[in-house]
Amino acid sequence: MRIAVTYDNGQVFQHFGHSERFKVYDVEEGRVTLATTVNTNGSGHGALADILKKLQVDTLICGGIGGGAKRALSEANIRLCGGVSGDADKAVEQLLAGELRYDSEATCDHHGEHHGDVCGEHGCGGHDHHCE
Repeated sequence: MRIAVTYDNGQVFQHFGHSERFKVYDVEEGRVTLATTVNTNGSGHGALADILKKLQVDTLICGGIGGGAKRALSEANIRLCGGVSGDADKAVEQLLAGELRYDSEATCDHHGEHHGDVCGEHGCGGHDHHCE
């Protein structure tokens, strides 16, 4: 499993389309085995999804994200956990524990069905209502 987080100074960066770097976490057997920072060179909205696809990312944790970027991630089969803020490493730990909170209004097209969803085993990473 490979998780990417929009990244700035240790925190989850809040504007996907303006992300200058991702922190990418390789996960084996439920724990992080390697974490690296990848510069995006100011690629912009559409190219960022392509960078994540080329990096073979499975899941993206981010703050705010627009509809076009959501579609691009969906087309690349990258699960999205958006509306997340705070420490990037802690967000990944929470995801792996099935405890990551995300804002379904900011990231999912559920029309208010799941306020305060949990991203992970039963959240955006694995239930029938996919975050887009």
